[in-house]
Amino acid sequence: MVRAIVGANWGDEGKGKITDMLAKESDIIVRFQGGSNAGHTIINDYGKFALHLLPSGVFYQHTTSVIGNGVALNIPYLMDEIQSLVDRGVPKPRVLVSDRAQILMPYHVLFDTYEEARLAGKSFGSTKSGIAPFYSDKYAKIGFQVSELFDEELLKEKAYRVCEQKNVLLEHLYHKPLLDPEELLSELHGYRDMIEPYVCDTSAYLYEAIKEGRKILLEGQLGSLKDPDHGIYPMVTSSSTLAAYGAIGAGIPPYEIKDITTVVKAYSSAVGAGAFVSEIFGDEAEELRNRGGDGGEYGATTGRPRRVGWFDAVATRYGCRIQGTTEVAFTVLDVLGYLDEIPVCVGYEIDGQVTKEFPTTARLEKAKPVLTRLPGWKCDIRGIKDYEELPENCRKYIEFVEKEIEAPIAMVSNGPGRDDIIMRSR
Repeated sequence: MVRAIVGANWGDEGKGKITDMLAKESDIIVRFQGGSNAGHTIINDYGKFALHLLPSGVFYQHTTSVIGNGVALNIPYLMDEIQSLVDRGVPKPRVLVSDRAQILMPYHVLFDTYEEARLAGKSFGSTKSGIAPFYSDKYAKIGFQVSELFDEELLKEKAYRVCEQKNVLLEHLYHKPLLDPEELLSELHGYRDMIEPYVCDTSAYLYEAIKEGRKILLEGQLGSLKDPDHGIYPMVTSSSTLAAYGAIGAGIPPYEIKDITTVVKAYSSAVGAGAFVSEIFGDEAEELRNRGGDGGEYGATTGRPRRVGWFDAVATRYGCRIQGTTEVAFTVLDVLGYLDEIPVCVGYEIDGQVTKEFPTTARLEKAKPVLTRLPGWKCDIRGIKDYEELPENCRKYIEFVEKEIEAPIAMVSNGPGRDDIIMRSR
């Protein structure tokens, strides 16, 4: 059985915690897209971790972690991440890497940094992790696939060809030092030696696992609104963040994805540029930011402050719809316990008209939030395990959100720890 765990909004919804929790009853956890540009924060018996490339099931000894073909594979970063877990007392995880995954190169990071600097005030708010240049090369068919590391003749020819093309841009657009093809080839040889023990045909491995009835989790990165097709383009990432892409990025048939757990935050947060209709500012934002998450709303990769706002039912309904949500995991609800009343964005006013449909970016930029206010519950809800034991106003907030987003809330997270979860019967 295959379940996808994906985000409904801008990312930062708490997918890592939900994956870590569900991995206990799973066999295989697969990363199917994205790279080390965003992190999943996890708190468990080993401590607090921010994972970037490894799937969030690596803390269990019975699981296998798979880096799928859709991932932007930064090989030294992956090696360092595995070692960092071992250094903190986590048993070395079993990791398999797709032979069809493509390699994120140091020059991708350089080009990302150079382009953001060139664009200056018109930049896309990149984390400068090389993601956009990586996927550009992948689809321009000049990326390095893991399998190519083991074909020396092909590798050498390609290293010279790629350097020739990249050096034109470095010399004439960015005015930066040129790439040396022999240095690049040596670097690729080093990558081959690092990754060789992990490489296999992961699509075939997953095919056999599905036939054997093993439980598989597909772990997505970021959320619906960062999808390059369906998100707030161009302020998006460079690979599809949707559950549907899980089949492609993992190499399995689409019909095998039976459940789509979409993670939804009880308020809104975002890192980077782009329209954010329910965003709040000033002291109000600072208080929510400092109380939020598991230690404040700051990017797990960049450390930069996240933008915060009230729950956006318009964006979330849309996000759940395009994910194909079968159930919702509702996270960080405990954070809102300090509020006397809780605003919720239930519509957008655009050019004097109110809509509940999520628009394309140009119209989204004009949108103003239509807010309704619900009474707060004014107490700490951490430690509660039974839904009926939650304060009445807390339950009303959950049920109001559930009705607005038109998707069933099956799990309620009321704290940062693995076991801070309420399983809701419906």
